[in-house]
Amino acid sequence: MIHVIMGLKGSGKTKRMLDDLHQTVANAAGDVVCIEYGKTLTYDVNYRVRLVDAKEYGINNVDMLKGFLSGLHAGNFDITHVYVDNLYRTIGKPMGAGMDACDEFLAWAAKFTEVNNMELTFTLSEDPANASEEMKKYL
Repeated sequence: MIHVIMGLKGSGKTKRMLDDLHQTVANAAGDVVCIEYGKTLTYDVNYRVRLVDAKEYGINNVDMLKGFLSGLHAGNFDITHVYVDNLYRTIGKPMGAGMDACDEFLAWAAKFTEVNNMELTFTLSEDPANASEEMKKYL
């Protein structure tokens, strides 16, 4: 299952994601991973969450993120939840220009999570009014 937390910069997306992440880690039967762009969440994330800096792994496009998520799962079948903060920055798309790539990625991610029994949550810096039909399914 996929969840998208969408809003303009400063609207509280990361806080909502962190609240959900902490609730998930308190109740999770498996492992939880949080992918961030840059080391900004180090002191905000529970120590039981595997915090990954996308910049350290050179993730800068959709295909690299797909490969990274696939590799995470291949290396640890116990991962039940993955959170990605700021999807546009992670895949190297500026705000407003990444909608098509994002839709394609979300379709792939929906299939990936269904097959692998995982949940993915993304934050996306975009006005929710601009959400595509594909994105609206996950808001």
